[in-house]
Amino acid sequence: MCGIVGYIGKKEAAPILIDGLKRLEYRGYDSAGIAVLSEEKLIVQKKAGRISELEKSLSLKEIHSTIGIAHTRWATHGEPTDANAHPHVDCKEEIAVVHNGIIENYNALREFLSRRGHTFRTATDTEVIAHLVEEYYTGDLLQAVRFALAKLEGTYGIAVLHKKKREVVVARNGSPLVIGQGKNEYFVASDVSAIIRHTREVIYLEDGELARITDDGFSVINLNEEEITPKIEEVTWTLDQIEKDGFSHFMLKEIFEQPNTIRNSIRGRLNFTEATARLDGLDRNLDALREAKRIILTGCGTAWHAALVGEYMIENTAGISCEVEYASEFRYRSPVLDESTVVFAISQSGETADTLAAVKEAKRKGALALGICNVVGSSIARETDGGVYIHAGPEIGVASTKAFTSQLVVLSMVALLLGRIRQLSFENGKEIATAISELPSKIEKVLKLDKRIRDIAGKFYKRSNFLFLGRGYNYPIALEGALKMKEISYIHAEGYPAAEMKHGPIALIDENMPVVFIAAKNAVYDKIVSNIQEVKCRKGAVIAVISEGDEEIKNYVDYAVEIPVTIDMLSPILTVVPLQLLAYHIAVLRGLDVDKPRNLAKSVTVE
Repeated sequence: MCGIVGYIGKKEAAPILIDGLKRLEYRGYDSAGIAVLSEEKLIVQKKAGRISELEKSLSLKEIHSTIGIAHTRWATHGEPTDANAHPHVDCKEEIAVVHNGIIENYNALREFLSRRGHTFRTATDTEVIAHLVEEYYTGDLLQAVRFALAKLEGTYGIAVLHKKKREVVVARNGSPLVIGQGKNEYFVASDVSAIIRHTREVIYLEDGELARITDDGFSVINLNEEEITPKIEEVTWTLDQIEKDGFSHFMLKEIFEQPNTIRNSIRGRLNFTEATARLDGLDRNLDALREAKRIILTGCGTAWHAALVGEYMIENTAGISCEVEYASEFRYRSPVLDESTVVFAISQSGETADTLAAVKEAKRKGALALGICNVVGSSIARETDGGVYIHAGPEIGVASTKAFTSQLVVLSMVALLLGRIRQLSFENGKEIATAISELPSKIEKVLKLDKRIRDIAGKFYKRSNFLFLGRGYNYPIALEGALKMKEISYIHAEGYPAAEMKHGPIALIDENMPVVFIAAKNAVYDKIVSNIQEVKCRKGAVIAVISEGDEEIKNYVDYAVEIPVTIDMLSPILTVVPLQLLAYHIAVLRGLDVDKPRNLAKSVTVE
């Protein structure tokens, strides 16, 4: 949530900062602002609304500066107004701060600072940081920030400027922050996508670390003032991967990238000789996985839905008890954990605050904590004892698509590995490995149904409600389909196990309620057909995702989308794609901003 950009070098800062903000807009887009130093003047401009509104209000040709910070906001404290937009300044307007996170004790700090004579202009928690830095500033900005941070409770990624100092001071605790090293220039960002145009050499700050960045370089210390020698890492993906490449929206591009992203998730990881998966990030934990008595999968939102599918996969394949927990609830309910428990944390960004907290709670209680995430060098990747990258590449659309299917593919390979080291036969393992390898070509066939799905969307985009129903492996896909519909089309949608329809939701069924069934042929196929008939006799319109060649079910549904056949455990990876496309086309027909749905942000780094 929220995006931070900073620059110091020899080039004009404002255009670099604005370009960086545009690449971070998926992190928050209700207001934006910029602060630069020009001849010892601190120039701050900020605006409610999208970054385009800020850009229109800026006189970039008149702002000559080679150092600055900028911010795009997802509001937590204070409405999205010009005043509440970042950067925030101190009483003297000499210090500017941009912040990602939440300061939990801001009220107490605000009262303390007010008694000290500080005047507040906004309703935000962030403003207290600027005034705290002012309170402690005696000429050394880094030290003033360090003293200020000692008073804060909560999470932060911050960048700070002082009008009399040609330097940027940054710090993090629970919110990601990265420093980019260019040629005679340095960059700051909450996500490498903001700076990949300029450099691939980056340093990921750890929690409790601060850095002073000048024209001559940077230095890193921790809150105890101990010097840190950071590791410089190279970003492996390119700018082309975060461009739309001719697609109308990032979301559509990312839906169509899924054959390739799944190939990348699979590449080099299937061992047909031993009918298993080779997941290097789990190698040193194989004994613990073999002896584990219980596995917990945890995540938030779409990642939680992936975990639900993973639960089916792991229990059916490996014969081990598996549970799914909302990461946001996990650490608050005193979970029973011990050394025989393995916790897998699932997160696209690797920065999800609740999921990261769940990892720390698991480790604190002695469980083995492993990660499934997309971003190399992310907080969860560094905090866990091992894990698997999904290799989906950067995902810009706020509503997750390709990351979700890659998470499912990785979970299927984790299930295969667990099964083979515990109980799964060679023949069954080989069947699963073969089916996994066939997924990319089968998704290519599903994507050829885009026009068919767009036509169906045209029939229903004005509806106010949707119901999504599935059973077994595809019950979580009903939840995911409903979530996608809610996220980007703002249509109320609910997902249920199909058998639960009779226990309440059936009261909603009438001619105005479209019902989407995930009805691939499997062990509960006959039950799904019965549920469809129950909807039809109450005049509900039925859209069904069905198995290729299933002529019988077409007699009962209004609209059918045929997908290739695969084994049960992998069917969610195929059935979810038509639901992604359905939500996308309905949102477009409703004239909505698919990539930046209201009130949402891509990476939820606050609780």
